Amino acid sequence: MGFRLPGIRKTLFAANQSSSKAVEVQKGFLAVYVGEKMKRFVIPVSYLNQPSFRNLLSQAEEEFGYDHPMGGLTIPCSEHVFQHIISCLN
Repeated sequence: MGFRLPGIRKTLFAANQSSSKAVEVQKGFLAVYVGEKMKRFVIPVSYLNQPSFRNLLSQAEEEFGYDHPMGGLTIPCSEHVFQHIISCLN
């Protein structure tokens, strides 16, 4: 069972095109923004199939939808919580 993120690829491409300071993300990875300060994390796309990460994606969809002005995926949790979840997935 996969998790579909409609428009993510197009949104990330548009964000990279619109910002001269955008840093490219390697194939197989995804940039996400976390916390109040919108800290940028680059994570493997394989995390998208993990149940704990799917919960974060559901929260992001409820709070922001998929059309976010930053152009990337914004995760609505603290950096501390996000780092804990990511460390468990490593």
